[in-house]
Amino acid sequence: MTGETKRFPALRRRLPGCPAVLGERDFRWFFVGYATSLVGSSMAPVAVAFAVLGGGGGGTELGWVMAARILPIVLVMLFGGVVADRLGSRRVMLAAEVLRCAVQGVFAALLLAGHARLWAMVALVALWGLGEGMFLPSLGALVPTLVRREERLPDANTLLGLARSVSTVAGPALAGVITAGYGPGAVLAIDAVTYGVGALALARLSAAPRGAAAAGEGDREDSVLADLRNGWSAFRSRRWLWVTTVQMGLFNLLVWAPFLVLGPLTAQRELGGARAWGLVMGVYGVGAVLGGLLMLGRRPGRPLAVATVATLGWALPSASLAAGLPLGWTVAAASVAGAGSAVCGSLYESTLQRWVPAEVLARVTAFGGLGAFALGPLGLAAAGPLADRVGSAAVLAFGAGWQLLAAAAVLAVRAVRRRAWEGEPAADAEAVAPARSAAGAG
Repeated sequence: MTGETKRFPALRRRLPGCPAVLGERDFRWFFVGYATSLVGSSMAPVAVAFAVLGGGGGGTELGWVMAARILPIVLVMLFGGVVADRLGSRRVMLAAEVLRCAVQGVFAALLLAGHARLWAMVALVALWGLGEGMFLPSLGALVPTLVRREERLPDANTLLGLARSVSTVAGPALAGVITAGYGPGAVLAIDAVTYGVGALALARLSAAPRGAAAAGEGDREDSVLADLRNGWSAFRSRRWLWVTTVQMGLFNLLVWAPFLVLGPLTAQRELGGARAWGLVMGVYGVGAVLGGLLMLGRRPGRPLAVATVATLGWALPSASLAAGLPLGWTVAAASVAGAGSAVCGSLYESTLQRWVPAEVLARVTAFGGLGAFALGPLGLAAAGPLADRVGSAAVLAFGAGWQLLAAAAVLAVRAVRRRAWEGEPAADAEAVAPARSAAGAG
């Protein structure tokens, strides 16, 4: 038991099975702040949608507002990784939390005062997306600095994944109740407060910066482009990393995006409507929570192989809808897919943090995130027109088949199949030269 855990014996007595990583002060503070801000973040989209519709907007206007949030995330993510590696993830995340707190506070004030115009909503949501684009690359780089013992990294990432899963279930439900009773402005006011809590937690962290962040106090002379080149070199030199990123990008394009678009349509026609679709997505979240709980205290020797096997479950919901199975089968498939998502996310994040040098981790995380999600909007836009030509079942069946083939292909890659948790990061033969180049840039 660590000194931090000894200082909080009550926590251990009340929750005897709680992970040891919660005994570490910095991680505990961050976990509480991050989980709180996640609940607000998951509530906000519901409020924003009803704010647009309540202001007289329709589907087109709502699409503009949604795009205004996503586009800045994609555009600034790589820059966010560079800034985080230069200045330190904690500083960047703190600034992002303060920005998002201010944006949602102004948004809430406009709605409560009845002065929210469409152009103001678009501008504020774009600033919100800008904050998210800066926050996300820093997150993956910060977590290792909060955990003193590397064997606790999987539990740390699993707990953060659990927070995300719980928030996706609880946040929209809370937002619906509050919006119905008090209006969307109240929801966004609460969101602003949760971002404030997240900022306070980040401000209380005492973790010392590592790697390039520690050298980023003003002695960095490289250009942003040079930093991006070094980050790209570190990313592409790891076959296991770019292969799994390609798998994720094509999954979002060919499987998940069509499922999100065509799933509600199929549920409306064949499964009983919105209530049935809500049940499917709710159970997906419950499955993710259960998968996260299953991963606590577990550290597979071949984490990427296990993570890739877990992605096989992502084919099941699309396959169930394509086959016209009853609602119960689709619900069961969604629970398996949710559990697989939690397992995959925890193991992938832990492997990334274990094997990528700290001085390039934020940039590598940014390249991975961009590769994984950049094609998602294209899939969302193309799913409907494609289904009109060949049918929803055909599109969903293709996605399910693709996911099975993709997982098998990734497992056939030796760098993925053999990547172990144990060993020294310096022995990562694929990455020795690029990592040294990136480190030398500092």
